[in-house]
Amino acid sequence: MPVMDEQGQIQIHTENIFPIIKKAVYSGHEVFLRELVSNGVDAISKRRMAAMAGDCSEGEDGVIRITVDREAKTLTIADNGIGMTADEVKRYINQVAFSSAEDFLEKYKQEGDAIIGHFGLGFYSSFMVAEQVELVTRSARPDSEAVRWSCDGSPNFSLSSAERDQPGTDVILTLMEEELEYIEPARIRTLINTYCDFMAVPVQLEGETVNKMNAPWRKSARELTDKDYIDLYNYLYPFQGDPLLWVHLNTDYPYNLQGILFFPKQTGRADWEKGEIKLYCNQVFVSDSIKEVVPRYLLPLRGVLDSPDIPLNVSRSALQTDRRVRSIGNFVAKKVADRLRNVKKDDPTAYAEAWESLAPFVKIGAMEDDKFADQVAELILFATSASAADGDTPDPISTGDRAFTTLEGYRSRLDSNNDKRILYSTDDVAQAGALNLWTSQGMEVLKLETVIDTQFIPWLEQRHEDLTFQRVDAELDDSLKDIDAEITDQDGTTESDRLRDLIKTALSNDKVTVQVQALKAEGAPPAMILLPEQMRRLNDMGALMEQRLPGLPDHHVLLVNKRHPLVEGMLKLKAGSVLIGDAQSSPTEALAQDIARHVYDMARLGVGGLEPNELSGFQTRSAELMGTLMQRGM
Repeated sequence: MPVMDEQGQIQIHTENIFPIIKKAVYSGHEVFLRELVSNGVDAISKRRMAAMAGDCSEGEDGVIRITVDREAKTLTIADNGIGMTADEVKRYINQVAFSSAEDFLEKYKQEGDAIIGHFGLGFYSSFMVAEQVELVTRSARPDSEAVRWSCDGSPNFSLSSAERDQPGTDVILTLMEEELEYIEPARIRTLINTYCDFMAVPVQLEGETVNKMNAPWRKSARELTDKDYIDLYNYLYPFQGDPLLWVHLNTDYPYNLQGILFFPKQTGRADWEKGEIKLYCNQVFVSDSIKEVVPRYLLPLRGVLDSPDIPLNVSRSALQTDRRVRSIGNFVAKKVADRLRNVKKDDPTAYAEAWESLAPFVKIGAMEDDKFADQVAELILFATSASAADGDTPDPISTGDRAFTTLEGYRSRLDSNNDKRILYSTDDVAQAGALNLWTSQGMEVLKLETVIDTQFIPWLEQRHEDLTFQRVDAELDDSLKDIDAEITDQDGTTESDRLRDLIKTALSNDKVTVQVQALKAEGAPPAMILLPEQMRRLNDMGALMEQRLPGLPDHHVLLVNKRHPLVEGMLKLKAGSVLIGDAQSSPTEALAQDIARHVYDMARLGVGGLEPNELSGFQTRSAELMGTLMQRGM
């Protein structure tokens, strides 16, 4: 039956609905193309299913064709899908879609950052860029005729007969003057690559297929090779090198979710707020900000999550309270932990080599998520001063020039008297003196090297209440000291007392506590700064909160090694027993005090305790001291 020309008005209650669509619903006008192409893909899928049921002709392979007409200022998105009859246009375009759009706007027009969803609003996104929208469609059902629907952005529409040889739908947009960027093929090509690249239907621009179509995450892991994964990563993140490893996600219960997540190599740059994972819905790109979907500690991962069950039809703020979204986030975290566990089990060396890049995800995740902490408890590695394991012992793990261990592996090598104390260092250079003291006595030291460890160590102690972490320069125990008999003068003063008095006089600083010990290790420094563990942690935490590097607290301990030749010589200078040439000198206590200050400055320099403005003074004093010693023939 021929379609008669018909004029009508869409029955709506919300006034000025099109301005609201244009300004309040979408965060960017460009997504209109995503919505119209997605509608075309859905129409092609519906025709395929209807043809299988025998309700319509099968037709040619599905395709979306996009054409531009610069003179007419039109953009056309055409599909060869199931199409619509005149009655279906009235029902789905004038009634269902528009009433759904109205309901959506009534509910969410106060939300300034809403995500588009499945309210039938997709078609009406056309009016963000078009002053006139025409729909030419023909149903694939037998004996159907083509119809034309036209609307200028007001509630008024027209419906009339049209010419279209084959089933499908053309959406013809007459663009506004301020939206003519969308008539440029280069701009349309960019949008296709962004939003439609992995759609299963070819999207053609001026006769050329632009999109890749192949979405690897929709396949099973058995169908993909390592090269397939690496190629996908390099395509999504060009010039970033190859990924460390990946996690393939695929589940259809209790929700539908596919995806591939990649661990990138450490680059020093990580987005912990927005993230770099791309969110798709049925292979249609939705967003590259998924902080509501995955836990924060996994945001710097890269890759794709694709799910039709993530509620894209509500505002982003509502995603945070959706039970399905939380469940999906937990699922992703568990699969990440499972993947890491398998890598560590199957190839411990490869896991250890990747640990530097994996550590931030694992450590932050453990601190923020108790369930994740249980899942990765045995996966946390620490660089160690111990040698790599021999024979069948799996711990420590060697990576060539370094060795890594787990916390339990470290504890298993301690004797029963020390298995509650975990020794660690954070800077092999600044803490070299103290580190050598411990390792020279056969003690194993964990090497923590990231800023995260400032918070991770207290978290570990809270989780393992029987453990205490002690940095190598916090204090020294008796195993590092040579306890010898002190020689006492007639007045009851020991050698250590004289050294302590000399240094305290030279420094004239009551905030510095001077200790004198004989250290066992060869090569032990003349003096070193010790910071009690809790005092140092408070200092580091304060620096972190003020976003500055931690300095040397005013109150600290100066440990003087009386076995060091420089310290022994300093004490002889004070006693006036140093020979200069062939004659015995007169007392040179002032020179001894200069050396004492120099020893203190070197100890401060070793822990970064000399401020930049003090370095020039240190250099000047060092040069003057060397000059004095040379003049005296020492």
